Amino acid sequence: MKLSSRGRGCCTGGSRERGPPPRSPFVHQLRFSPLQKAKIAFMTLTLFPIRLFFAAFMMLLAWPFAFIASMGSDEQELEKPLSWWRKIVDILLKAIMRMMWLAGGFHWINVKGRRALPAEAAILTVAPHSSYFDAIPVTMTFASIVMKAESKDIPVWGTLIKYIRPVFVSRSDQDSRRKTVEEIKRRAQSDGKWPQIMIFPEGTCTNRSCLITFKPGAFIPGVPVQPVVLRYPNKLDTITWTWQGPGAALGVPVTDYTFEDCQLALAEGQLRLPSDTCLLEFAKLVRSLGLKPETLEDDLDKYTASAMEMKKEKVDLKEFSAYLEFPVSQTLESMFALFDENEDGVIDIREFIIALSVVCKPSKTLETIQLAFQLYQSEGGTVTEEDLGNILKTAMGVSQIDVTHLFRAVDEEEKGKITYDDFYTFAVLHPHFAEEYLYTDQMGAESGLETSSLSAPNGICTDFSPDNSADRRKPLQKKLN
Repeated sequence: MKLSSRGRGCCTGGSRERGPPPRSPFVHQLRFSPLQKAKIAFMTLTLFPIRLFFAAFMMLLAWPFAFIASMGSDEQELEKPLSWWRKIVDILLKAIMRMMWLAGGFHWINVKGRRALPAEAAILTVAPHSSYFDAIPVTMTFASIVMKAESKDIPVWGTLIKYIRPVFVSRSDQDSRRKTVEEIKRRAQSDGKWPQIMIFPEGTCTNRSCLITFKPGAFIPGVPVQPVVLRYPNKLDTITWTWQGPGAALGVPVTDYTFEDCQLALAEGQLRLPSDTCLLEFAKLVRSLGLKPETLEDDLDKYTASAMEMKKEKVDLKEFSAYLEFPVSQTLESMFALFDENEDGVIDIREFIIALSVVCKPSKTLETIQLAFQLYQSEGGTVTEEDLGNILKTAMGVSQIDVTHLFRAVDEEEKGKITYDDFYTFAVLHPHFAEEYLYTDQMGAESGLETSSLSAPNGICTDFSPDNSADRRKPLQKKLN
């Protein structure tokens, strides 16, 4: 699997010059000098306990005010203007919360620009979202927010959350999502009866290197929206929670990554995605076609069955369009080009099915490989070394991969062919077979590293950041070319 010169994306082959890998917005790495480590150790033992005690005291002090103000409030009462005593509670809670953040090290909080009135903008969209510290603008405004339903059960903090009348949502409940959108729309169109709604439209935390694609919920009501950008000017970014271990208006670059891309990049399957994988580009094109994450598994079954009925491996663009039941478009052409390895106008439909399986079930590596074996195996139920190479390069979203070492390890009897049962037995005995038989074999000799730099430095997710891209470029050329 590669991207031809006619397509778009991150994977190229041949002699075409490759740029540095893009920085992942989902990974953040901190490196401390010995002096900084000594300071952290000293402050942890001295100043940190004092700050923690004071911050906890402020939160506990705020709890009874929030609890009393929230008692007995029904929906009709909430839609009325604030009573005089409720306004006093608001002022007290904002002051207490500001003292809590002061104890947390936020001595100065600068606000640029003017906050729109509820009648001017019913929704505030805040980005980039990188940390629980992003709750600062919430406590400064007491705007309603969209929160996970589980948050209301958190002791003390849950009471403070309920005080600001949030919209609760459950990511695992599709019906809850629909109701959430309806509630946001109802509040936003209430002509200022409800407080403003503050939404973090990215839907997940990033390292603030760019804006990932916004979820549409904040824009569905069709009311004015005020964008808010968050910045932390620390010399050392200790704010971001994604630890390892529109652009011109806000001065923040934009990327097409989404929350689903985060799940794909962080998947803990046995084949972790390398930094230059084309699967993130493929996932974006899948979404652009209108294929939804919640229906992808059904779509995968449908496309697999259709491919079996076609009884042919290579298809052209017109046949690919009929196979997907989508008209030919620029998006479809870009997806086709992603698999047109030889640029001869035909693609192997099996590669599309494998890539879709990875996007659909990123953490279920063996399920994808089992499906791939069914697509590639001979009548005897076996695949060759070449077949295994095609399977794994597609599953990892790269244009070249050397599977000789892995294949020989699986093929103990040296038959020159293996079954899925052979591979499954081997994978159970060697759960980290990718690092042991793929990455290390390809990169250890040139990089001098004990383990591949393609594998996740934090054991979870590949680092796309350009800080060490120069170190990676040479060994990656061996894999791609």
